Amino acid sequence: MKRVWPVFSVIGLIVCLWYAAAVWMNAPWVYDQAARAGVEVSFRQMVGETMGQARPVLPAPHQVAAELWKGVTGQAVTSKRSLVYHGWVTLQATFYGFVLGIGLGVALAVSIVRFRVMEVSVMPWAVISQTIPIVALAPMIVVLSNSAGIADRMVPKAIISAYLGFFPVLVSMVKGLRSPDQMQMDQLRTWHASEAQMFFKLRLPASLPFFFASLKVAIAASLVGAIVGELPTGAIEGLGARMLIGSQFGEPLIMWAALFAAAILAGGLIVLVGWVERVATRQTGGAA
Repeated sequence: MKRVWPVFSVIGLIVCLWYAAAVWMNAPWVYDQAARAGVEVSFRQMVGETMGQARPVLPAPHQVAAELWKGVTGQAVTSKRSLVYHGWVTLQATFYGFVLGIGLGVALAVSIVRFRVMEVSVMPWAVISQTIPIVALAPMIVVLSNSAGIADRMVPKAIISAYLGFFPVLVSMVKGLRSPDQMQMDQLRTWHASEAQMFFKLRLPASLPFFFASLKVAIAASLVGAIVGELPTGAIEGLGARMLIGSQFGEPLIMWAALFAAAILAGGLIVLVGWVERVATRQTGGAA
């Protein structure tokens, strides 16, 4: 209970602040409608009106929860209105981008650790790449994909997802592969261990904690990349497309429900990565 109460306290505080912000931001519309009708509204009436607007500036928490529940359970999962359907579309792009990002990040990290020239030439560019705003880069990737004759919209989304996901893996793996101290390296050399043996017996096991820590960041970043990638592609499927549709058609509840669906999906993916980490740690003889 000592661990649970602080969490619920923070959640309760956020919900209270959210309700207060909803009243404050939605009140002008209530007063404007009352002035047009030539009537006066009390504070209590105003608060009640702000809690049930069809198109509020800021939806109240219970409105978002109701829209989220309707989007998940209100129709079949194959329906284009189902958040489960749109979540699955986004999840596929996230998975492909996540796998591609892991492969790219690990490959670059091994090359950087193994070859000094790679660290000097590649690492600065990898850092610079993350300074480019993804919202500016995403349309360029989409245009280049179309110019290359790639008709599958999943490809540019996966590339954008991998672009955000590879960097945490790269940085953490470089740190992890270099984490063994010099004494351990010298001991293996006295046993005439080859470079491959030093890598697989010492460097790679030492890098696993860094690797799994980076995966939790990378999976969330990959999800963000997949959602951003849906915006400039003209997609009508996916959580990003759902947010865009809600924004364009003045349906904030749709937008907020998709946003929270994405947050729940990200949380589930991070929990899944944590479970894989515990399994892998037990298999390698570490403390789970």
